[in-house]
Order: sequence, then C-alpha cells, then structure tokens
Amino acid sequence: MQKLRYYICSYGVIVLMAVLLAFNYYMFVIENHFAPAGLNGVITMIQYKTGFSIGYLAMLINLPLCVFVFFRVSREYALKSMVFTVVYSMVYLGLQQSGWSVLQYDAGGQDTILPTIISGVISGFVCGICFRYNSASGGMEIISKCIHTFNPNTNFFVVAFVLNGFVAIASLFVYAENGVVNYKPVALCLTYCFVSNFIGDQIIKGGKSAYKFTVITTHPVEIAEEITHTLRHGATKIAARGAYTDSDRTVLLCVVNKHQISDFKKIIDKYDETFSFCEMINETYGNFKHIRTPK
Repeated sequence: MQKLRYYICSYGVIVLMAVLLAFNYYMFVIENHFAPAGLNGVITMIQYKTGFSIGYLAMLINLPLCVFVFFRVSREYALKSMVFTVVYSMVYLGLQQSGWSVLQYDAGGQDTILPTIISGVISGFVCGICFRYNSASGGMEIISKCIHTFNPNTNFFVVAFVLNGFVAIASLFVYAENGVVNYKPVALCLTYCFVSNFIGDQIIKGGKSAYKFTVITTHPVEIAEEITHTLRHGATKIAARGAYTDSDRTVLLCVVNKHQISDFKKIIDKYDETFSFCEMINETYGNFKHIRTPK
C-alpha cells in the first residue's frame, strides 16, 4: 500500500509539472520570439520557422530517448520521463487548439525580459521538481542521465554549454527581421538559461539546507553540553590526535540551521585550544523524532 501511494504521488506530481510547463511555453515563450535552453530551444525555433508544433516535436525527440533509457539506463526514470513528455505534448497541443490566446503574455517586443524571467522561473521549478522525483522535463536532462550512466567522469557542463551556445547563436539568425540579425533573442536565451538553472539548482538542493561544524578541541565535554542544552542539538564525538602537537584531541561534529550559526560561534569563542570550521550542506535526512535531549 505504501509503495502504491508513492507511485500515485510521484506520477501525479510529474503530470502536474508537465501541465505547468505546457502552460509556461504557451503563455510566456512562444509569442515572445526567443528560444529557451537545450533541445526545447531547438524545437521552439523549428516551430517558429516551420509552424510544426512543439507538441509533436517534443514527442518525436524525447520518446525515442526514453525508449533507449528504458532498456539501457533506468526503467523508472524512462517511464516517468515518458509520462511527462506525453502529458506535456498533449496539453500544449490542446492549448494551441483551444483559442485561449487571451492567456498569452505577448510583450510586443517591449520589456521582453519580463516574460523571459517568468518562464525561466517556472521552467527551473519544473526541472527541479522532476529531478527530485527521478524524471526528466526535457531532452537535455535525458541525455545528461545517459552520459552520466555510461561515463560518470564526463563533464556534462561542457556538453550543455555547447548546445545552449548553439541555440543562442542560431536564434540570432532564426529570429532575424528582414534579413537583419537580432541580438535580443540571444540575450533572452541566455537570461532564460541563467534563471532556469538557478531556480532548478535551488529546488534540487531542497529547503532543508543546514551547516555542519567540525570542531577540534580539548574541551569536548563542556562544548557538547552547551550545544545540547543551548542549541538543542546533538553532537558526535570522535577521538583524534594532533599531528603537530602529538597530543590528544576530540573532534565534534554538529549540524545546525542557519539561524544558529552565530550562537554556535559564540560557544566556540569561549574555549581555548579550540579550532572549528563550517561547511554548508544541501539537505539533511533521517528521523530525529525519537532522539531525546539529556536532562
């Protein structure tokens, strides 16, 4: 039953994200004549020049990639990506036939940066959520999955940079007006890429970011007690020996939220022969409900 609920929830989220991305392209991208990032940018330019709908193009490009991933990489990832592609394409095709042009944000060539930012935020959100649910929202993510599976050492940043660079340069000519190259679509493409990647990274990192303090000290008992009773956090003690002094030390590991960084530093400042450094961690996992604070 629990597994069934997981599948219903995950596929439900993926369907919602596909609907959201279809509305995003229909309302903010198409009428403002710029190409988004990756393969979606390529198919957007093809629709602009030929009139062949991105709803069909998305299926023609992404479904074969999903079939390849199904047999060679991950069946769950492939099936979820396939569901996303089909729902996205069908919803977009439905919007094209709906006559709901009143919903579209047509900047008319003025302040085009606004729909670009909006569409980038939505796209980044969709991409991040799909990533967390083991799915892809576009062809570049599927290609990324394949590259990472077969060659984990490949720098996918280079691949993505080359493709996005191609899209940006191609848009210079695709959206040319009367044979005169137009640099605005290039700027909009780069803006979209930046906003989308930034938002997607934040979603992937999650809302449970925290900070890990590593403390090397000769006062482990006192510091651990203050951490426990003042910050209401636990700490892990590790016996260590200093390489320079060849004397016994204790390493304390403690994870706190960002609002407690200042309080933690105040605790550390009280003690001599104590050294600490802090690292940001993207997300914390585990069930801490049953951990009791010592009295």
